Amino acid sequence: MSRQPPAGWRERADRALARGKRWDRLIPRFLLDSPISHAGAWYGTIVGWIWGSIWSTGRIERHGELWVFHGMPPRTFRRGGVCVGRCFLTSDVPSATVLRHEAVHARQWQRYGILMPLLYLLAGTDPLRNRFEIEAGLEDGNYVPRASS
Repeated sequence: MSRQPPAGWRERADRALARGKRWDRLIPRFLLDSPISHAGAWYGTIVGWIWGSIWSTGRIERHGELWVFHGMPPRTFRRGGVCVGRCFLTSDVPSATVLRHEAVHARQWQRYGILMPLLYLLAGTDPLRNRFEIEAGLEDGNYVPRASS
């Protein structure tokens, strides 16, 4: 993000995280971080592999638990890339901080399984209000400038 985020974004982000925790309480426990959610994460990974194998024109690399498909055409994802299961589909060569951000999304897939796309959609497209982007780190995802130390 090249411009400054809007004033009050941190407070809105904190509210989005709190709202997400309330939503989580409505999800039956057996669906979260369970064999069911792990199966959903594997399904997402298979879908990511298929989509990446069809469209990727670059290298496929493994970074920890994350498979990175380089050279994806921008029309095949939104923003700088997309995490589907344990696959990160992108046109760029991601930085270490972006990989850290995407690894959190892969972990979210493991927690929520096949519910992840629906929950992400319900969280909205504004990354400053989307609890999954906030949890993954807005600075690491390049949505807000890194705070000065």
